[in-house]
Amino acid sequence: MAAISGLIRVMEKAARKAGGRLRRDFGEIEHLQVSRKGPADFVSKADQAAERTIWDELKVARPGWGFLFEEAGEIEGDPGMPRFIVDPLDGTTNFLHGMPHFAISIAVQEPRLDGKGWGEVIAGLVYQPITDESFWAEKSRGAWLQDRRLRVSSRRHLDESLIATGIPFAGKGDAGQWMKIYGGLAPQVAGIRRFGSAALDLAWVAAGRYEGFWEADLSPWDTAAGCLLVREAGGFVSDWKGRSQPICDVEVLAGNDALHTRLHKILVTALKD
Repeated sequence: MAAISGLIRVMEKAARKAGGRLRRDFGEIEHLQVSRKGPADFVSKADQAAERTIWDELKVARPGWGFLFEEAGEIEGDPGMPRFIVDPLDGTTNFLHGMPHFAISIAVQEPRLDGKGWGEVIAGLVYQPITDESFWAEKSRGAWLQDRRLRVSSRRHLDESLIATGIPFAGKGDAGQWMKIYGGLAPQVAGIRRFGSAALDLAWVAAGRYEGFWEADLSPWDTAAGCLLVREAGGFVSDWKGRSQPICDVEVLAGNDALHTRLHKILVTALKD
């Protein structure tokens, strides 16, 4: 097992502290489902409270670092220092409906050497509070689930492969584009799953539970940690054009080392029709 760095320990401590509160709040959802007002306001407050908990922990541990939050937006740090990219509750709709599939995602991104924007993601953590699973990775040090080294699936055949996705909803995303990709891919694979948390989908690709994943119109906080996890587990992540960005979010295609190219070819062919 690789020695856990101080940075990962800091990130995990923050995630576990926020995760404990989310577990307690999740226990209240069942009671709120039958109330007249419903649980939406409660979940929004739970999301914000988790974000504040993570911020409080990380700003003390790494003073001067910046932040990019889903809720609070960008908080600039000292020039030249890294930033944390945080999604305190990825899978909010699942949480809202009492479904125990959601996660906290924290990543660290370094500034570019030329001072123009942001560069490589050097650390990432995806924590599932309900199962108490902590997926983490550091650049060039591999991907891990707790103390177990992760490797992407070794399956080589599409008809044996399970693929994850996110489906456009409530006017968000391009449903026509998604249908084209689904139509090209579904007849060739063992199954397609939509579980509602991109951070966990990518972590599960890294863990070999899925062979691949695709989705569009995401945000950096959804995928920053997950992209690093897949890459450090031996997989590949790109956009629709095959470009490997530090964070793929607008277009994400992840796959194991054997199947990414084939998945990309199917996607490109489907979108040409």
